Amino acid sequence: MITSSLLPAPASRQMRIWLCVGTILATGLSGLQLSREAHAAEDEAASLEALEHQMAQIQEQQKALQKALVGMQKQIAAHRAALGGHAGGSATHSAVDGSSHHTLTTARNTVSGSGGTSHKGWSPETGAEEAGLEPAEATSTAMNTPHHMVHHATGPDAQPIFSGVDTHPDVEAVIGHRAEDVISRIAENSVGPHARETAGAQAAGALGDHGVFHMGPVTLILGGFLDASAVVENRHVPSGTFNYWQAMPYPNESRYHTNNFEGSARYSRISLMARGNVDNHSTISGFFEMDFGAGAATTDAYESNSYAFRMRQAYLAYDNSDLDFHFLAGQAWSMLTPGRIGIIPRQESLPETIESSMLAGQTWARQLQFRFVKDFLQHRLWLGLSIENSATLYDTTGFTNADGTVTLPNGKTATISSNGTGLTNDAPFSNEIAPDVIGKVAWDPHWGHYEAVGILHFPHDRVASLGQGHNNTAIAGGGGGSMVLPVVPHKVEVRLAGLAGVGIGRYGSVLLPDATLKADGDVAPIPSVQATGGIIAHPTPRVDVYGFFGYQEAGRRYSSYGGGAYGYGNPNYSNLGCETELSTLGCTANTRSVMEATVGAWYRFFKGHYGTVEAGAQLAYSRRDAWKGQGGGPDTSMSQIFLDFRYLPFQ
Repeated sequence: MITSSLLPAPASRQMRIWLCVGTILATGLSGLQLSREAHAAEDEAASLEALEHQMAQIQEQQKALQKALVGMQKQIAAHRAALGGHAGGSATHSAVDGSSHHTLTTARNTVSGSGGTSHKGWSPETGAEEAGLEPAEATSTAMNTPHHMVHHATGPDAQPIFSGVDTHPDVEAVIGHRAEDVISRIAENSVGPHARETAGAQAAGALGDHGVFHMGPVTLILGGFLDASAVVENRHVPSGTFNYWQAMPYPNESRYHTNNFEGSARYSRISLMARGNVDNHSTISGFFEMDFGAGAATTDAYESNSYAFRMRQAYLAYDNSDLDFHFLAGQAWSMLTPGRIGIIPRQESLPETIESSMLAGQTWARQLQFRFVKDFLQHRLWLGLSIENSATLYDTTGFTNADGTVTLPNGKTATISSNGTGLTNDAPFSNEIAPDVIGKVAWDPHWGHYEAVGILHFPHDRVASLGQGHNNTAIAGGGGGSMVLPVVPHKVEVRLAGLAGVGIGRYGSVLLPDATLKADGDVAPIPSVQATGGIIAHPTPRVDVYGFFGYQEAGRRYSSYGGGAYGYGNPNYSNLGCETELSTLGCTANTRSVMEATVGAWYRFFKGHYGTVEAGAQLAYSRRDAWKGQGGGPDTSMSQIFLDFRYLPFQ
């Protein structure tokens, strides 16, 4: 080994220099190799990232191609159906996934008024108020084929077409919807269909977006709610949350001086709708609605509270959007009931009150009818004619009435009703010669809903003596109207309604009589008037606040014969004992008028895919005035607090 000490000085320095250079070169080469390896790793990572990005793009393109393919398949199916319809064959099935029924993602099945604004569709976030429909099935696109270019396919999967729009929804958009619901949104009046969660919508029978099932081409939709309601009142009227105002006691009865609490779940409700497409212009649907409001012979409040299952509504409806024609047959809300858009079932304008009798002066009935409706001017003008079941509510004060057979002062008898037999309950059913005839015109401009309505009624009885007799028929009826004024569209609205005439008292919630009898047994229709007004606000999607006033009045129809007093509101009747508890003096007190003022609110504190849970509270004050007789005209009043909890699993 040669050391630096043995080398000359210049050589030693050169050696140290070369060693230093070698060290530097070795270090540089090592660093260069490491740098190359790092760059190679970075290049490899970038390549993998680029490949992943390209793969994602390819997947998106595949999804787009799949959607385009589905669209082409639908168009091919539609063309085949159209060709099959022209050739007399059956329509091919539409490529619709029946399990898709959760979100209405487009609103092309509705158009705006002159303002040109569109309406949002249903989604779990926006809720029903924005949609204004009762959705049950999803939609993804709306076809752009003009109405006049579409072939008329037939069959349950045919694509519905709605007049008044340039584009129409495909079958996905409307299956599960009633055609009239879609039509009601075309003629936007700033009122719109009921917000489904409101008590007014629930009373009318609104359906939600849950509880939807498919049985082949037929869609089934469940509806209803579980109800727990109670009332606290300062008079004892044993009718629960159903106000029977004519039973409000005067001071001569002990129940006038006692408070009362009563609660029940009897007004819980369940409904079912079945709907199918006949062809691309017409649909047919059936609707059932039931509750437990009836009292069976064994019903009592001491043990089981077993109230009876009863029918509220049961009808079929046919809607043709090509002819703008609508037909209904069955038991439904009378066409005399005020509405809120068009003349459409389940869009009746009913108060949001908790009381199941709704409101004094409210015009309504649920009865058999055959209804024919035609709409014009892109669903803004509606004309309707309804043939409905008739029933005359008689007052026979002063007469002796034995199950509908009335003894007259001249010795003859008048038959006004007979008790039901067979499968019909043992209660009076009036003699009727003809059904009630109701006509209505409804107008939906861009602001508000307006109606005019008229009715003809024909009270009928028979007067007989031994071996002979004759029939009597009177002509009764009246007219009125209603309006819904959207002060703040879909937020605050004012409702006004009224009806006046003779022989039509039963169409008001108070159930004042339609007619009485003259001394000779002839029918005497009683004049009546009824009116309601209210303001309803929806300050938030979870809160509804309301205030209503209602009034109903019956006139006088009376006669005297041989010193006796007969008829309704006769001033010779005795009212001397009405103001004294347990008085033995008379208290005839035929009701002259009933008024009610009420305020209340509903709060929905749970709402989601599991349904809606809401609570309500209502304060009400009612007053009953009687016609004056001997001793004056008594009056009575009642104050009430209503409370309610409801679970709506399908809303």
